[in-house]
Amino acid sequence: MTDTAEPCWHTSTGPLEHAGPAGILGIVNLTPDSFFAKSRCEAAEDAVARALRLLEEGADIIDLGAESSRPGAEPVSPETELERLLPVIDGIRARAPQATLSVDTYHAKTAACVLDHGVQIVNDISACSFDPELLDVLVQYRPGYVLMHCQGRPENMQDHPTYTHVVQEVADFFEQKLARLVRAGVPENRVVLDPGIGFGKRMEHNLALMAHPEAWAHLGRPSLMACSMKSVFGDLLQLPTDDRACATQVATALTCTRGYHWHRVHHVAETTRTLRLVHALSRGFPHA
Repeated sequence: MTDTAEPCWHTSTGPLEHAGPAGILGIVNLTPDSFFAKSRCEAAEDAVARALRLLEEGADIIDLGAESSRPGAEPVSPETELERLLPVIDGIRARAPQATLSVDTYHAKTAACVLDHGVQIVNDISACSFDPELLDVLVQYRPGYVLMHCQGRPENMQDHPTYTHVVQEVADFFEQKLARLVRAGVPENRVVLDPGIGFGKRMEHNLALMAHPEAWAHLGRPSLMACSMKSVFGDLLQLPTDDRACATQVATALTCTRGYHWHRVHHVAETTRTLRLVHALSRGFPHA
């Protein structure tokens, strides 16, 4: 880790703080088909309980997903998303009114509705390309926004992912899309950059992006790493999904040292300890 100042991420209610040396988004999946079965919470009461537990374990943000974006996943309607999301959002708000909530969606209708229910962040895999009206919602509400790179759509993104220089291409993508957001009226400080691990990338593409966030550091926005339990560890280490927790923690530690300030994870307690250890060791080395 370096001692350079971390760019601050804001929502419409102010700057986002993280309790530890890096920020943690705890994943709560409200779908029957998310790729990591142990993260699924189809019953609203189970999802609320999981969210409250992740907050206790150290999550700075609860990230709710109501449509699977795993490779090959079929899209769902905004109505289905909202049917899954609203009881959980309201349940968390009743029990933990100060919690910062994020919703994974590319649908303008879903985003507007959850923002009206107090959600502060929209986590969009499409960079406003799947539903162009989402940009209007971002301009109106000015929430925190995850700008993510994806080649293709979930139903076809892993068919033939192709790049010449993946790191530079993703950096160029961020520069172009960030400029478009700002021109439209989205404050730049609302945006965090996610290279989209597993979204239209082969193993070598994912590893290069995990290692080189400095390629877009000149944009002045924080970077988010979302590699938790993903197929890159299966491809590299031949691990089935349920056996990728240790690899995820190692990758979290290493990507944190590379400059990823936010981490979207399934296992919050373990990640909290990992980030504390990274911070302690990075401070200890100069005095060894």
